[in-house]
Amino acid sequence: MVLFTCSAQHNAVNNGQFDFCAWMPNACPTLRHPPPTKKGETTRADILESIADISSTVSCLAAVWLLTRPSSDFVKLGCYPEKRFTEKEPVDLISEFQKALDTIDNEIVHRNEGIETEYIYMRPSLMENSVAI
Repeated sequence: MVLFTCSAQHNAVNNGQFDFCAWMPNACPTLRHPPPTKKGETTRADILESIADISSTVSCLAAVWLLTRPSSDFVKLGCYPEKRFTEKEPVDLISEFQKALDTIDNEIVHRNEGIETEYIYMRPSLMENSVAI
């Protein structure tokens, strides 16, 4: 559960944020007017006057962009560069885990073939071994 939460779940929630938020109406950082209270009475002008100004949008996008970039010391899920596990049983389990991750990664690559917008956020090869900023 800890591995999943700190890797796959974090990737699923975090790594697509910039792609989603880059179109500002998806994640408007501020509203300059109160939201509408009645359906059907909002005009395009009302919406354009309410959404965030350029400065707020740029600040929000800069933060989201930074948070969704791979860290400079990226360690792929299932890799343990410190070699803290040396006994046969954990080494075998790690090897089995890495093979399963490779299989999953290959399946995702295969599913993405021929589609216009690939879904990459759950690819183990692109997934950090832990929550990293």
